[in-house]
Amino acid sequence: MTLIKSISGIRGTIGGNQGENLTPIDAVKYAAAYGRWVKEQRIKEDYRVVVGRDARISGHMMQQLVMNTLIGLGIDVVDVGLSTTPTVEVAVTLEHADGGIILTASHNPKQWNALKLLNHNGEFLNAEAGQKILDIAESGDITFAEVDDLGKIHINEAYIDMHIDEILDLELVDIKTIKKAGFKVVVDGVNSTGGIAVPALLEALGVQTVKLFCTPNGEFPHDPEPLKEHLTDLMEAVIKEKAHFGIVVDPDVDRLAFVDENGDMFGEEYTLVAVADYVLQHKPGNTVSNLSSSRALCDITEKHGGSYTASAVGEVNVVDKMKETQAVIGGEGNGGIIYPELHYGRDSLVGIALFLSHLAHQNSTVSELRATYPSYYMSKNKIELTPQLDVDAILESIEAKYTSEEINTIDGVKIDFAESWVHLRKSNTEPIIRIYTEAKSQSEADALADRFITEIKAVAKL
Repeated sequence: MTLIKSISGIRGTIGGNQGENLTPIDAVKYAAAYGRWVKEQRIKEDYRVVVGRDARISGHMMQQLVMNTLIGLGIDVVDVGLSTTPTVEVAVTLEHADGGIILTASHNPKQWNALKLLNHNGEFLNAEAGQKILDIAESGDITFAEVDDLGKIHINEAYIDMHIDEILDLELVDIKTIKKAGFKVVVDGVNSTGGIAVPALLEALGVQTVKLFCTPNGEFPHDPEPLKEHLTDLMEAVIKEKAHFGIVVDPDVDRLAFVDENGDMFGEEYTLVAVADYVLQHKPGNTVSNLSSSRALCDITEKHGGSYTASAVGEVNVVDKMKETQAVIGGEGNGGIIYPELHYGRDSLVGIALFLSHLAHQNSTVSELRATYPSYYMSKNKIELTPQLDVDAILESIEAKYTSEEINTIDGVKIDFAESWVHLRKSNTEPIIRIYTEAKSQSEADALADRFITEIKAVAKL
C-alpha cells in the first residue's frame, strides 16, 4: 500500500492506515491544504473550485470528501461529476474559477486514486505552488469557515458537452470533411469517463462508433495504461468490425493512442507527431515535447520550417516551454496532445478531432499515414539502486564520458548521437534510474539501452 506526496499532487492506494495510503483522512488533509493555498492566491470575498472525477470505484467517496472539505473552508464548489482531466481544466477557465481538482490516478490500476491540482488557469501547479501545499498540509495550520460562511456545491454535469462544443468551434477541426469521410471507429473507453466523452465527440463529428469497454463503472477490463500489450481486444475488434481505426484513452482521458485498420499499433509516440503534422501544415510554428519523447516530432517540425524545443519531463514543464517558445502544438510522447488554442493541458478529445481532420484531408488509411513519418523505435528500462548510492554522481560520471556528444542536462542526462539518443533520469520517489533510448530499429534501441545499463552498473559497482 502506498501514499506518494509530490509537488504534482497526492496519489495512493485506497484503504489501509492513515499517512501510509490514500485514506479519507489524507484526502481531507490535502484538500484542506489546497483550499488554504487557493485563498492565499487572491484576497476576495468569494472563491470557486471545480471538482470532477474519473470512474474509479473510489471516485464518488473521494469527491464527496474533497468537496465537503472545500465548502468547510468557505469555498464554493462546481461539481462536474464524472468527467475527464482536460474537461475539468476547460471548466476552470469557463467558470473563471480559482482552481480545480480532478480525482484520478491516470493509468494506475483501480486500487489507486489521486488529487490532481490545478491553478486558476486550469493548469497543473508549478513546483513552488505544489511544495507550498505540501508544507501547509504538514503544518496543519488551517482555519475553517464559520457556519454562516460555509461554501455551497453547484452541480453542473454539462461540461463534457461544453468541452466538445469548444473543440468543434476550433478552426482546424474540419467537421464537414470528417463527416464526408464516413469513418467507422472502435473506442476502448477502459470503463471510465472516456466511454462517455469519446463517443459523444465522435457522434458530434458524424463518425460511426463501435463501443468497447465504455461503461463508466471503474472496473478496468485490462491494465489501463494504453500500451500495445494491453490492447488485444481493441486490435481484434478493429479487424472484426472492419473499422478504419481504433481509439484508446486512459481513465482520465489525457493520453491517446490509435490502432490502425490492420489491428496494429499506430505508436503512442506518433499520436503527437501526426497531430503536429496536421497543425503545422495549416499554422506553421514551433513545437515542444519532453526529453523522453520521439525525435520524430523534431523532424516533422523542421520539415514545416518550425523550431523544436525539448523540455524537462512533466506536463507543467512542457507547458512552460510552450509558452516561452510560443509553440503552436506540443505534448508528451505518451500520447498527450497540448493544443494551446483550446487550453494548456493534455487533451485526448482535441487530439482525436485534429487527427480525424488530418486523416480526412489525407484521404488515406491510418497505416498509410503512419508510413509517411520517420520510423524510430524506443526502449524503456530502469535500474533499481540501493538508497545509499549517489544517483547524481553516477549521472555526472556518465555525462563526463560523453562530452564530445550533444548533451542536455535540464532533466537528468540526455545524450544525442547521430542516429539515436539515450535519456537517463532519476526517479523523484524511489532509488531508480530510468533509461529511455531511441534508434532506427528496435534491436538498436535495445542494444543502446543494454550498453548504458552496463555502464551505469559499472560506475555504481553493482
